[in-house]
Amino acid sequence: MTRLTEETNARKGSLRFRRHKLFTTCHTEIYRATNGRVGHMRKGTRVLLLETVGRKSGRKRTIPLSYLASGEDLLLIASRAGSDFAPAWWLNLQAQPDTTVQVLSEHRKVHAREATPDERAILWPRVLAEYAIFRAYEQRTDRVIPVIILSPAE
Repeated sequence: MTRLTEETNARKGSLRFRRHKLFTTCHTEIYRATNGRVGHMRKGTRVLLLETVGRKSGRKRTIPLSYLASGEDLLLIASRAGSDFAPAWWLNLQAQPDTTVQVLSEHRKVHAREATPDERAILWPRVLAEYAIFRAYEQRTDRVIPVIILSPAE
């Protein structure tokens, strides 16, 4: 069994994981029911709902994530709270980058891609200026935390 599989299995059995999953489910349902009037702002961050398809299961998933607007694009940070592993939603987007997000009442078709190193060099200071927590996440891991750009789908 790989270290990632062992970590994932241990985490899924924890009370903390089950609470987080329940919170995420409730947040998503309330966001949808109120068109984001409740749930769009959380702890000073703007939140959208991201839809992905599980790369292994093929199941549709929705997750609330903090985002930044950048012109017509939306920016997501694949930090997984500073873990050494990428979040599942980013792995799912890598497998299937065309998806949908909900921002307040608006549903948008988007295409996901990772910011190039040059783009990230410009965007990362802006991310840290808006959401200082990512500085702590950055210090927890040796990996470069990806900035994901969601552009309007053609």
